[in-house]
Amino acid sequence: MAAGRPKAKSLGPLKALLPFLRPYRGRILVAVIALLASSTATLILPQFARGLIDARGLSQAQAHALTGFYAAFIVAAAALGVASAIRFYAVTWLGERVVADIRKAVFNNVLGLSPQFFEVTRTGEVLSRMTADTTLIQTVVGSSASLALRNLVTLTGGLALMFFTSVKLTLLVVGAVMVVMLPLLLFGRWVRKLSRASQDSIADTAARGAETLNAVPTVQAFTQENYERRAFGDAVERAFIFARSRTKARAILTAIAIFTVFAGLATVGLIGLHDFIGGRISAGQLVAFIFYGALTGGGVGALSEVWGDLQRAAGASERLMELLHEVPAIRPPARPLQLPARPSGAVRFEDVTFRYPTRPDFKALNGFSLDVAGGEAVALVGPSGAGKSTVFQLMLRFFDAQAGGIRFDGVDITQVDPVALRQKIAVVSQEPVIFSGSIAANIRYGREEATEEQVRAAADAAAATEFIEKLPYGFDTLVGERGVTLSGGQRQRLAIARAILRDAPLLLLDEATSALDAENERLVQTALGNLMVGRTTLVIAHRFSTIQRLKRIVVMDEGKVVAQGSHAELMAGGGLYARLASLQFADSPS
Repeated sequence: MAAGRPKAKSLGPLKALLPFLRPYRGRILVAVIALLASSTATLILPQFARGLIDARGLSQAQAHALTGFYAAFIVAAAALGVASAIRFYAVTWLGERVVADIRKAVFNNVLGLSPQFFEVTRTGEVLSRMTADTTLIQTVVGSSASLALRNLVTLTGGLALMFFTSVKLTLLVVGAVMVVMLPLLLFGRWVRKLSRASQDSIADTAARGAETLNAVPTVQAFTQENYERRAFGDAVERAFIFARSRTKARAILTAIAIFTVFAGLATVGLIGLHDFIGGRISAGQLVAFIFYGALTGGGVGALSEVWGDLQRAAGASERLMELLHEVPAIRPPARPLQLPARPSGAVRFEDVTFRYPTRPDFKALNGFSLDVAGGEAVALVGPSGAGKSTVFQLMLRFFDAQAGGIRFDGVDITQVDPVALRQKIAVVSQEPVIFSGSIAANIRYGREEATEEQVRAAADAAAATEFIEKLPYGFDTLVGERGVTLSGGQRQRLAIARAILRDAPLLLLDEATSALDAENERLVQTALGNLMVGRTTLVIAHRFSTIQRLKRIVVMDEGKVVAQGSHAELMAGGGLYARLASLQFADSPS
């Protein structure tokens, strides 16, 4: 993926969040105003305390006038509470909103990436980035950034008022602050590096867990539960080790910062006490200065913790932006050509050579040529690895061939928008994908705007209505994740109904009846026979009994066409087809 990109050496990756923040400038302004108001109220409070403490030796009337100080103190406290509430709501809303936008943007981009991206990237890793990494972003945008700004304002205002109160003592505090900044800079890069490694290990753990849970029946069938438990446990422990190292670094950073701050404040307080005894400052000034010193020290300590959050968020942002900026290998051309308004579905492969990106030394197709007329039904047969499924992959333009060309209705498919091309194709996979939801929703996946009558008609044509109506809620029955509540044959028939509903000019049927029993296979073959009329159909089948009626069968081996003709012609000609057919029919029960 983007593994070769240099890792961030600063908080620079957080700049990538700016486009997600710009639409909410009004919210940000409200949060900033509330933040300034709360910080100002916080800084004003010590001045009221100073006035009250220094009010010694006053007359009764003057003392009564100090009630105004009390009233002002209450008003400032109320302003602090209201402003803090507004700031909290605004920044929390902003964090949630930005994270939601980032998740949608990342998912939208990932959904458009080519299959070769997923050949080298595990789905669990992608999901981890969209959940764990975005949670870190939410923490920064919805909390840490606000805390950082608030403490920065408090720190700045506190220093200014400290100068106003006592220049000498403030210069001593500034020196202590400069000492605190040194460990922040030294430990920052260490924390950032460990944060990136920690997030990567969490992604590996999620990927391992998702892969195992998606194959629980296989794991249990091979009694590999203990192996998978150990493997997942090892992944979790690796994640813990990185998290422990990261936490240790942040703990050391925080300890040094807090110790340095308060040791400096204690020293300054001691000097201030001597100044008070010597009459150089009043008691109120000393109390106000200590109060401001505490605010300043607390701000520096909080900033040290926030700095660690920002470092982690920078790593998370970098990982998310890698996904967001990942460019699909298959992209629409700048000026895509239009397919005919009523395409016939004619297909032509012209001397196509193709290697999968993960297997560059192996030719999945080697000089493959095939011409299928509009409305013609052609079967592709051959041993495993002959390249049959690759023909479908290239026809759907999940990959581009390295040599040769592919045309759909005479138009080079590399010059067509992939979405426009795929809208003209219906597919039934060897292992059909059924989504969690109702049966009707799964059939309607072929054409979202289809009516209930059209959905039922498609189910009828796929011989699926009979079993659907026996389910508790008929077409509204929920099928569970990946259709786990259905049998293999039932899932296959739903996939066929989905393809029938799509009503596309080109049908790609990959082992379309391989999971059906004899009775349902007969019914579906009849339905598919009716559906094929006037439409181009490519069928991959290992069961030769299902394709004997087709006029043209193309035999493939090692990525090439080695023979073609009708079943009778190929059997009479001997060769690979006759050998495969003889083996299959010999194994069939008489």
